[in-house]
Amino acid sequence: MSENSHIDDSTAATDPARTRDPRAWVAPLISTLATLPTGLVALFIGGLSPMACGSCNGAAADGFHDSFMTAWTVLCIGLVVALIVLIATWAVPHQLRYAARRVGLALAAPTTVMVAFVAFMALVDWP
Repeated sequence: MSENSHIDDSTAATDPARTRDPRAWVAPLISTLATLPTGLVALFIGGLSPMACGSCNGAAADGFHDSFMTAWTVLCIGLVVALIVLIATWAVPHQLRYAARRVGLALAAPTTVMVAFVAFMALVDWP
């Protein structure tokens, strides 16, 4: 007999930390419903931003273009990170012991979109 033969599987099945969370889908769903539309709006506004300097020329146009390209890169990377966090939110195991991690990731996804959008708006040298 092994030294752990006194431990049976019924103890592990009744452990509250290992039980299945019946509401595990709620936080990822709310996060998805907040992150995806917010990300699409941020992408849409970012994509329309070059029209702000449509009539610019010379140094103003060059400064806007350089700052816009940097800001666009930051926005795209931020949206990709938000998508990865959103996927990670759905991938967390549906057990009660992972509930805090799942909620934290669910809150981080839309927050990442907002931080990326604010960084985009701050980095652009508006005319």
